[in-house]
Amino acid sequence: MAKLIVSDLDVKDKKVLIRVDFNVPIKDGVIGDDNRIVAALPTIQYVIDNGGKAILLSHLGRIKTEEDKAKLSLRPVAERLSELLKKPVTFVPATRGQELEDAINNMNDGDVLVMENTRFEDLDGKKESKNDPELGKYWASLGDLFVNDAFGTAHRAHASNVGISSNMPQAAAGFLMEKEIKFLGDAVENPRHPFVAILGGAKVSDKIGVISNLINKADRIIVGGGMTYTFYAAKGLSIGKSLVETDKIDLAKQIMAEAGDKLVLPVDNVVATEFSNDAPHKVVEGNIPDGYMALDIGPKAVESFKKVLADAKTVVWNGPMGVFEMPNYAKGTLEIGKALGELTDATTIIGGGDSTAAANELGIAPKITHISTGGGASLEYLEGKELPGIAAITNK
Repeated sequence: MAKLIVSDLDVKDKKVLIRVDFNVPIKDGVIGDDNRIVAALPTIQYVIDNGGKAILLSHLGRIKTEEDKAKLSLRPVAERLSELLKKPVTFVPATRGQELEDAINNMNDGDVLVMENTRFEDLDGKKESKNDPELGKYWASLGDLFVNDAFGTAHRAHASNVGISSNMPQAAAGFLMEKEIKFLGDAVENPRHPFVAILGGAKVSDKIGVISNLINKADRIIVGGGMTYTFYAAKGLSIGKSLVETDKIDLAKQIMAEAGDKLVLPVDNVVATEFSNDAPHKVVEGNIPDGYMALDIGPKAVESFKKVLADAKTVVWNGPMGVFEMPNYAKGTLEIGKALGELTDATTIIGGGDSTAAANELGIAPKITHISTGGGASLEYLEGKELPGIAAITNK
């Protein structure tokens, strides 16, 4: 179902509330990675170029105490946005009240305003995160139009996305949201075949829904990372001290029976005596010896995965192949990233922090068709779930 897009709106002379995802890493007031701010620029630029007033809402981190507020103000984000837009951006250190209302009413067409972290409202009964009806209604009253461009929070019903949407005659998707819906939606519902999913990460439980949803859609599902060893255990292989979810072994058996040869597991692994970059490590095939834990896929696994990817036309990758943050166990993840970067005739989609970090480290990000800005949201989309933030956007 096609959604209303910001470009369908007449924004001239209008106060346009835009929910963006500016949840960026900040340490001591310094932004570590501004990708999410950059990703929101096309929507903001469209609104101000077309004579609208852009009023931006975003959350940042989790707010549980007064001390959190001091560390998690959006002020540094507003300053960075001003540099990127090459124009002044007004920052209002409030989420409601006279100061905010006056600042909005004093805006001229083409102006940009950032209000304070929406989760400051969580200190008093989680009003933002629990979608307090009164708060959603209040925020909606500050603008004439609403654009949701925050895919990263689309899987959550917050006051700043679903709450505002439900108090507006219509809600439109921003360009980033439109792109996410298009690429993830097409990959799952209308992929070019062969369609290969690469799923990594620590837990089977995080990815069960995705595997179940993709068994009938994907041609192959490559499994790596810590969740591999629950499947190993289900196959009757010994796993040493490797990560395992014992309560999910029966489920893993069921998945393997259903998926048959669609499910591709690593044939060898890099194993070590301890969870440490400096621990003695070696490559073993099949059974993992006692006293060892698997921390990455091995070289034969890399080659077999590359063979599966060689003729793929659609690839979705979510989750690392090993303990990516330790150099000795990052090779599997980096090799898979490299293979993805070499696919010239495929639609390649990456979601999840470690997979994205690997793409950036390898410099292949420009070659990837789409890098999702929402880890949890992209996973739930791949599971075939309806995301509340997207459901709340008006259908065309």
